[in-house]
Amino acid sequence: MQAKSPPRFDVEVLRERAGAKVFARGEAYSVSGQVEILVIGPRRVLAEVAGTEDYRVELTGQGKEFDGACSCPAYGDWGFCKHLVATALAANDARTDGYDAFARIRNHLKQKGVDALVEMIVDMAEQDTALLRKLDNAAALMHADDKTLGARLRKAIDDATRVRDFIDYRKASGWVANVDSVLDSVAGLASGTRAALACELAVRAIERIEQAIEGIDDSDGGCGALLGRARDIHLAAVREIRPEPIQLARDLFAREMQDEYGTFDGAVALYAEVLGESGLAEYRRLAAEAWENLSPCSGRGRQQEPEQQEFNDNSDQLMRILDFFAERAGDVDARIALRAKDLSSQWDYLQLAEFCRTHGREEEAVRRAEEGLWVFEDERPDERLVLFAADALSKAGRSANAEAHLWRAFEKTPSLHLYSRLRKFGGEETRDRAVSFLEAKQASGARFHWFQPSDLLVRIWMQEKMFDAAWAVARKHGLSPVLKDELARASEATHPREALEVHAERVVLLVTTGGNAAYAEAAKLIARMATMRSKKEQADYVLGLKARFDRKRNFMKLLV
Repeated sequence: MQAKSPPRFDVEVLRERAGAKVFARGEAYSVSGQVEILVIGPRRVLAEVAGTEDYRVELTGQGKEFDGACSCPAYGDWGFCKHLVATALAANDARTDGYDAFARIRNHLKQKGVDALVEMIVDMAEQDTALLRKLDNAAALMHADDKTLGARLRKAIDDATRVRDFIDYRKASGWVANVDSVLDSVAGLASGTRAALACELAVRAIERIEQAIEGIDDSDGGCGALLGRARDIHLAAVREIRPEPIQLARDLFAREMQDEYGTFDGAVALYAEVLGESGLAEYRRLAAEAWENLSPCSGRGRQQEPEQQEFNDNSDQLMRILDFFAERAGDVDARIALRAKDLSSQWDYLQLAEFCRTHGREEEAVRRAEEGLWVFEDERPDERLVLFAADALSKAGRSANAEAHLWRAFEKTPSLHLYSRLRKFGGEETRDRAVSFLEAKQASGARFHWFQPSDLLVRIWMQEKMFDAAWAVARKHGLSPVLKDELARASEATHPREALEVHAERVVLLVTTGGNAAYAEAAKLIARMATMRSKKEQADYVLGLKARFDRKRNFMKLLV
């Protein structure tokens, strides 16, 4: 193998990524020789680190840009761990110009005879149950009859998907890997004479995985990936065996309607080539029949019989199925009608209006958007629908209507977005009306969900670059810390005294309650403050900080 320079990792970036404590522990691991480097190349290091257990570590990249993964629990919980630090430091100290244990192993094995390799693998399988099962299943694929092979693989699926106790995040990847290994064997059957068996086994795997999901922490989405793979095996097998199209349509439709995890979502499109025209026609008939059993939805609500509720739980799937056929036929009217079936929320109206616009139906887009606003006029307006309607009405030459809708929404749930759009319709008169409205609400003690009217007043004055007015509101009513910081930064040039007071408060908070990251943020803010006053004033301020926080050694290091 041609020698290549090993990667080197920037120690300061490494320290920052891991934090001081984790870095120190990783450094100790490296110094004590607990890192065994297996592969080292220009942009990759693979190692085993001895800790509570032996952990597999992989680092990729070099210099200041690198990433990695470790099999230890700490990596899964917190990210960059001491084992990654130890590996990076050991790689930095490596004297080799490139080493690959696997390359050496390959060269060694090539010198062995077949019999010796067979014995070696059998010995390994005796110590590794997962390897034993994988090799046994592979052998069965070649030699067992369909009945024996089916029984063996059904048992393998059941064993791999069994969940006795809850499987937490740390063990989930192992469970997923075991199931995936069994699916390897099933996939090997999908393109040959045993495709019918593969089809049956894929369905069994899907059902077993779905039953197991509730007992697994699937934060990484491994179960979803398994379901997708099993579905793909099923599709490959179906393409091979070409079942009777109408019965296939019925089976797939039933699965899609009963599907809790989306495994067969969009099955009509995925299986279209196998279904053929007769199967597609049956799929469409089943979906249309179920769709007709849905109760029409409106913003005023509806009463449903128990049997109708079951269909409504599948309304999204049914709409997607029928939309597939309508799009296939180029029938935009049918696609609009599908979306108009359920208009039980402002979001539904927005989706319908956006669809109309996308397909060149601008007039209908305006009508649907306005209809949604009037249907839900007694509820809190959805700002997205309001803004869409205002934009559509303006383009249609109906600016007065657009402005009226914006004012109605603003007076119910005012926001800076609504104000900004209103401001485009008028000048100072619009601003004064909005300010007067908010001042009256503030005087009455009203609140708008999670914010005070004074908060929006300040944001309006900030947008207008009228910082005297903004600080007047702040002094009279007070502000949240976040908004106060925003106002201070925005008005540093015009109101340096007020801004410096707010920045000083922020520095004290960061240094008092934070750690190294907070100290760094405080140091940046202090440097920013230096641009806003004389050198003497800044020097006196820094001296005061040193006297007050002299025990915060890491912070002191940043005060230069």
